[in-house]
Amino acid sequence: MPAPPHDATGHTWHHTDSLLFNITKYGLLPGKYAPPDYRSDMPAFIGTLSDEEIWAALAYIKSFWPNEIRKTQRDLTLHKH
Repeated sequence: MPAPPHDATGHTWHHTDSLLFNITKYGLLPGKYAPPDYRSDMPAFIGTLSDEEIWAALAYIKSFWPNEIRKTQRDLTLHKH
């Protein structure tokens, strides 16, 4: 499956910060971050991007979300911890 749009029309913002970080770092691992038989082109960026670069990329993506969606995603992140 191709990546969803990372803007307000996609579902990236439905996920917590930690899940977005882990999927970016380790890839979309079937059985861990997706159903066991799920196929995706999402690569792992471990060894390519540092943790700081991953967080910066996620912050950049989030900067395009409308305020209401950023608040919803932030609340989701805070309530999952």
